[in-house]
Amino acid sequence: MFDPHNDDDDVRLPGSLMAAHPQLKDPNFVRSVILMTSDEEEGSLGVVVNKSAGLTLSEVDPSFNDFGLGDVPLFIGGPVGEDQIILAGWRTDAEAGQFNLFFGLEPSAAQARWEADPSLKIRAYRGYAGWGKGQLDEELSSNAWVLSEMDSYALSELQGERLWRHVILSNNLELGLMSLAPEPPDLN
Repeated sequence: MFDPHNDDDDVRLPGSLMAAHPQLKDPNFVRSVILMTSDEEEGSLGVVVNKSAGLTLSEVDPSFNDFGLGDVPLFIGGPVGEDQIILAGWRTDAEAGQFNLFFGLEPSAAQARWEADPSLKIRAYRGYAGWGKGQLDEELSSNAWVLSEMDSYALSELQGERLWRHVILSNNLELGLMSLAPEPPDLN
């Protein structure tokens, strides 16, 4: 059984990806991939990274153009705080094997980081996914999620169900085969 607080485990929650089990039915998380950003005693936080809102920031609020962020894609980050937009940026240093995440950026900070490093991937999330004390531990213990180390290539280059299937297949072949079934499963 996975214990997210055990220092001996290979995968730590913050900075990891969590893919919804193929049989997870919660409509907020069906076929979702979550980038985990924090795991504290009081609870855990992440954002759904593979559910595009089909909009850019300028379509939601034209003032993002003032920061050069108008073309940044907007994703549905989760069911909590859907009235807020969270900016995140990341970069990968392949030589050092590092993934650097900048989460909860103010627009001016996102602009400055992007200008300093044009390879930085910037994304915007409407809302977030949150779990109260012990809730995520329980879901992980019941195998509702497939926990994965960071795959920065997949996070940056794959979208939608392709990202979800990639994370599942990379971690569990049997579940990966289940991920190929159409949604809803009664269409099989």
